[in-house]
Amino acid sequence: MDGWIWWLIAAVGLGIPLVITAVPEFGMFAVGAFAGAIVAAVGGGIVSQVLVFAVVSVALVAVVRPIARKRQRPQERTGIDALRGRQAVVLERVDGGGGGRIKLAGEVWSARALDSGQVFEAGQQVDVVEIDGATAVVV
Repeated sequence: MDGWIWWLIAAVGLGIPLVITAVPEFGMFAVGAFAGAIVAAVGGGIVSQVLVFAVVSVALVAVVRPIARKRQRPQERTGIDALRGRQAVVLERVDGGGGGRIKLAGEVWSARALDSGQVFEAGQQVDVVEIDGATAVVV
């Protein structure tokens, strides 16, 4: 069997994990293996085949990966992380003691003021700065 066929088999073999795991580096190595197959098909020696595979693969990883990372969407916040920074409406008086209630993201939460001297009356809008257990800390 010719060397270029082995390189194509390697390219397909590297493409399979790309499809299964969605790790783009496997695709970059598959393209490098395809480049090695081209060199083998035109009569290049094994050393040049391996060098082309390595250079193309490393170049793709070094150039494409940083570009792809810049274009990647920012990770979405979930759970209590998604509640930080949101606005809520005070349902029951909120002070530093923590006895108040707010409506946050459609749910009723216990709340306390960040500054113990602050007091928020029912109907006021507040901002959630953090979630402490089951209590929203507001300003």
